[in-house]
Amino acid sequence: MIIVKKVNIYDIARTNIKKYRTQKNLTQAQLADAAGLSHEYVRHIESKKVAKDFSLETLYDIAVALDIKISLLLEEE
Repeated sequence: MIIVKKVNIYDIARTNIKKYRTQKNLTQAQLADAAGLSHEYVRHIESKKVAKDFSLETLYDIAVALDIKISLLLEEE
């Protein structure tokens, strides 16, 4: 029997967005500008307290702004 652990892909992406943003020494505002998003929206995406879903297109825009593959934002640690 295979047991599959249910994960929240949004939580994984949130964690990875923040990780790669801080590795590149970017503020949320700088990332927002580079991705064409509002600072408040990026702040909400990174916050676990705010139930905010985001589109694959938004995730792509963030990956491009961070200069990383989108798959890195979906990798579970």
